[in-house]
Amino acid sequence: MLTVSEALDRLLTAARPSTATQTLPLAQAHGRIAAAEYRASVDVPALDNSAMDGYALALPFDAPLPDVFPVAQRIAAGQVGSALAPLTAARIFTGAPVPNGATCVVMQEDCDADEHGLRLKPGITPHPDQHIRRRGEDIAQNSVLLQSGEQLDAARIALLAAGGIAEVAVHAPLRVTLLSTGDELAEPGTPLPPGGVYNSNRPMLLAMLQALGCEVIDGGMVPDRRDATEAALLAAAQQSDVVISTGGVSVGEEDHVKAALQALGTLDLWKVAIKPGKPLALGRIGKADFVGLPGNPVSAYVTLQVLVRPFLRKRMGAHQLAPTVWPLPAAFDWPRPDKRQEYLRAALTPAGLQLVGQQGSAMISGLAGAHGLVEVPPGQVIQPGDTVRFLPFTS
Repeated sequence: MLTVSEALDRLLTAARPSTATQTLPLAQAHGRIAAAEYRASVDVPALDNSAMDGYALALPFDAPLPDVFPVAQRIAAGQVGSALAPLTAARIFTGAPVPNGATCVVMQEDCDADEHGLRLKPGITPHPDQHIRRRGEDIAQNSVLLQSGEQLDAARIALLAAGGIAEVAVHAPLRVTLLSTGDELAEPGTPLPPGGVYNSNRPMLLAMLQALGCEVIDGGMVPDRRDATEAALLAAAQQSDVVISTGGVSVGEEDHVKAALQALGTLDLWKVAIKPGKPLALGRIGKADFVGLPGNPVSAYVTLQVLVRPFLRKRMGAHQLAPTVWPLPAAFDWPRPDKRQEYLRAALTPAGLQLVGQQGSAMISGLAGAHGLVEVPPGQVIQPGDTVRFLPFTS
């Protein structure tokens, strides 16, 4: 049986990063993976500017403060004023370029101005560079704004725009076809036959793959016939980078998926020391990768989160393959050690991590209230206050 680390290493070794790229305007790039490095084309700020509404002072700090500063000009954002003579002031607004000669800015609340000039209020003593944002203080021209492999979020998009970048090369979305197998499965909204269960895997996995940024193709239910299974797998492989199926690939099972895959391409069946879960399959059909998940919904969810997500992220060209793992205090007791590495559904609370719902592999209700998974190494127990590894579902 493979450890979780061994299975992950094998998956990542098999993952070939996508080379297909496309160029998008920033407004369409959210959530995509950068395919190139980008540097600032300008300094930000482009000029020394005021951080406050107030007055720019040409004040030599080795001289006494005058009682009154003549106000020589008014500078609004987008305007460029003329140089200030010593011991004079300019009315200035937030974001406006600071004129040459100015050594500080005082807030308008700290002074009084009339037709005779500007007076500082009692107790106000300006200091050099006060309320002045210097050129390039935020972003220096030619500094790196975005590295290849980073995922574009709203903050990174703002950073690119501030640096003068209008469009960005990104990896083309990974095309993933999801196939469902199992004669016992019924579609939600239809009558449930005797012995049947509603197919929760299909909508769950479609949503998870979409959230990862994949271009997801719903391959639907595959009839339990060898010819139909081969046709569905071949069609999925021809239109996808990755084909994912649920159920039917456990070691020892008699199933059309295994036979069809072995006829069409290659297939490795693994037992992974993970709970919930265990069966996992990796194969190829033509140019497409194949991943077979367990049929149990909670097992499929955990296996995708822990093992398959990093595989898909690497295929997508991403550098960060999974959300950061956090060491956090447990606010629960887990006295039952297991031979496999366990992943418990847990929620973040002010008191620490709390388990959500029943932790059995068939108990799907606990997923809805969980924020992530607590990793329990083989043979380990957990007591309240212990520091545990927490794997959040999202970054």
